Amino acid sequence: MVVDWVFVALMIIAVLLTGISKSGFAGGVGVVAVPLISLKASPTFAVAVMLPLLIVMDVFSLKAWWRQRVDRLLWLMFPPAIVGVAVGYFTYGWFDEALLKLLLGIFSVLFGLWGLLKPLRGKLMPSWVGRLCGGIAGFTSFIAHAGGPPLNFYLLQCQLTKQQFLGTAVVFLAITNLVKLVPYTLLGLVNIDNLTIALLLMPVAWLGVRLGLVIQKRIDGELFFRVILCLLILLGIRLIMDGIG
Repeated sequence: MVVDWVFVALMIIAVLLTGISKSGFAGGVGVVAVPLISLKASPTFAVAVMLPLLIVMDVFSLKAWWRQRVDRLLWLMFPPAIVGVAVGYFTYGWFDEALLKLLLGIFSVLFGLWGLLKPLRGKLMPSWVGRLCGGIAGFTSFIAHAGGPPLNFYLLQCQLTKQQFLGTAVVFLAITNLVKLVPYTLLGLVNIDNLTIALLLMPVAWLGVRLGLVIQKRIDGELFFRVILCLLILLGIRLIMDGIG
């Protein structure tokens, strides 16, 4: 890992975008964080340093959105999410850095394309799809903090108000992140070095959450979402090339 001004800039941008995403866009665009950091560091470092920051962001976001959650959807999706986290933990040793970059790149491109094409969807989905999305969200959240897109894939079909959508997503991702803390610690990903970096970036995390709360009230979230999704696709292609090469 090369620590230089580019690396520092990528870390700040990644944390800022994640904070904005978690409080204003249901975590969907925060998936760019790990791909961004992975341009200058290993994906393993990226997920490790982001977890404590995500938990801090969750605390800030929960204060704003806790009462807007839809409990029936959380009960539907969260138990499979625990299974997804467990699968991620038990298969963690299968992924070397090249394979992890390749998988992360594929996830990024697929989620980006899904987000751009989502107006083509229109039909309500059955409950089993919600459970499946919850399980996938747990797994992708474990390996790349990318639980937002599969979660949103189902929630966007549920005819929720904007507040219910954001509240449910924020609570789901916050609880999932707390669950991930146990296997991450067992794997040695939570250590003093990563916690120190995370501590230095706490002000950026707080700023991102505050900006997300302001932005989601004042600008067209769909436009912001599309810009980040296009960036996500480009980053995904870069990571696929790195993983193959």
